[in-house]
Amino acid sequence: MNYILWDSNRTQLLPFTFTRPVSEIRIGILTIREKWEYFLSSKLSYLTEKYLSSKFPLTIGKMNMLIDSSLLPDKSIASAIRQLKPGQMLFQKKPVAICISADELEELKTTGKLPKRSWNKIMLKSNLLRIEHIWDIYLINNVALQNDFLLLTANKKSARINTSNKIFNSRNVFFEKGANASCSIINAEGGSVYIGKDAEIMEGCMIRGPFALGEHSVLKMGAKIYGATTIGPYCKVGGEVSNSVLFGYTNKAHDGFLGNSVIGEWCNLGADTNNSNLKNNYSKVRIWNYEISSYMNSGLQFAGLFMGDHGKSGINTMFNTGTVAGVCTNIFGGGFPPKYIPSFSWGGPDGFELFELNKAVEAANEMFKRRNLRFGKTEKDIFRHLFLVLRTKT
Repeated sequence: MNYILWDSNRTQLLPFTFTRPVSEIRIGILTIREKWEYFLSSKLSYLTEKYLSSKFPLTIGKMNMLIDSSLLPDKSIASAIRQLKPGQMLFQKKPVAICISADELEELKTTGKLPKRSWNKIMLKSNLLRIEHIWDIYLINNVALQNDFLLLTANKKSARINTSNKIFNSRNVFFEKGANASCSIINAEGGSVYIGKDAEIMEGCMIRGPFALGEHSVLKMGAKIYGATTIGPYCKVGGEVSNSVLFGYTNKAHDGFLGNSVIGEWCNLGADTNNSNLKNNYSKVRIWNYEISSYMNSGLQFAGLFMGDHGKSGINTMFNTGTVAGVCTNIFGGGFPPKYIPSFSWGGPDGFELFELNKAVEAANEMFKRRNLRFGKTEKDIFRHLFLVLRTKT
């Protein structure tokens, strides 16, 4: 069977899905795609936006299994999907997975809608973990971290942990090969702690699980980490972080508070950047929604910063409760910027101007070079498409 992750809920997960399929969102330790590949023992491709397809291609087989890419898998759901036959649909409120022919898939690609036919619906009774809104990424990160920890550490032995550290509940702490920590406190009594390959925890850090530090990432000296927090690969993080997810290749290297937040890739938060995650009157937080082009009531009391890929903040930047910043934003200046910052914006509380495409590409190229990577044509084409589309809406 040819398995495909289908972006059926993309608009609710903007700005993160401007630059990636839904299944490339990191939650827990792994991305959603990586979780599905573990449970299905197969490589998966993507049915996503056309402008993303060069970087995230689609493979079409004679028979194809479309899977809702916003779902977090488990053993029982994967088993139910494997048993689907042509014309059958696994269903719970909306489609979970569909077994579809190549011709039907081509029709779906063209129209954006499932072919009209009598689908044999099979009701799924299992509980589902699904990211329906951007804040779900940190709301269910606790469960996702624990589940991924069990997957990645099953029948494996942790690398040696330096005895200069103080460890609580060491059975719930796992270091991959090359990971190291010195003179720090790791408390795994409230949740697991996973440290990825060649990651480093500098002296004086205080960590409460559940927590994951991705491969080659660094916790700077004296960092204070509250669960449930994920720091993806190739990040540098300092200061205070609580219940947040950083996808990867992002820096928050200095003091400042980040709480109940989701930060994309290739972002940089300047020294003493802080976000509010609770309103002074304790009321529910309204958060920008791209689908309705307005604010919606999240129903949450705690919500912080949601920053798309390639976002930047200058030193001493302050973000209000439930701020959404799009792709390629550069935010600086005294006072609070607006709670919604459009993509390709440059400025702060005193106003924004357009972040020109050539300057955005130049900045991204410099960041890639710092990691010995190349910002190539595929990446530039995605930037160009987003710039041409989004600047007409903002």
